[in-house]
Amino acid sequence: MSSDSAETVMIAVDEARSVSGLLLAPQNARACYVFAHGAGAGMAHPFMASVANGLAERGIATMRYQFPYMEQGSKRPDAPKLAHATVRAAVLEASRQVPKLALVAGGKSFGGRMTSQAQAAAPLEGVQALVFLGFPLHPAGRPSSVRGEHLSDVRIPMLFLQGTRDDLATLALMESLCQQLGAGATLKLFPDADHSFHVPARTGRKDSQVRMELLDTLADWIHLVAK
Repeated sequence: MSSDSAETVMIAVDEARSVSGLLLAPQNARACYVFAHGAGAGMAHPFMASVANGLAERGIATMRYQFPYMEQGSKRPDAPKLAHATVRAAVLEASRQVPKLALVAGGKSFGGRMTSQAQAAAPLEGVQALVFLGFPLHPAGRPSSVRGEHLSDVRIPMLFLQGTRDDLATLALMESLCQQLGAGATLKLFPDADHSFHVPARTGRKDSQVRMELLDTLADWIHLVAK
């Protein structure tokens, strides 16, 4: 199953706005990962597509979706209030599309952070866990844990998939944050990978190998927590 098999869905954010989404649901799926894109690339980005395809091969459905600014072709991310509303609308639509599947939410970078903020403010209905594909803990070159403070208000399991060379999440700060969050947070590190999970050629590893490891970890964890 590939992205070509994905079904386009429309997601009503409010009375004035709708965004598009892509649902990829293999017949043997037990769970659905509702995941949002990063700040600079939409749901059709190759990374997003490869995650959706890889999870489909591992028995997990996915719902990718756009934020309104990306749908409109703007480069300026939406304000948190609108982004949170979009996350909630996407989760609701996923529950309508695949009502029998357990739901997990999250996303790449900005999309993951907006999802966690929404969950911290008020639980996303039906969502059993959160998964972050490179959580953006701070701006590049400005180490801080402020952007992770809201995570202490999340009461469901969280999986952080992080590269050890991620400029938006200093390793020491990320490890410290997850330790503070306790048993509810699982941190999986990918040696030498950056924020895009790219590894230098000098390491002897290929991006495709990192991607396979990421997908295996993600799928195994979702199968473990989804009920």
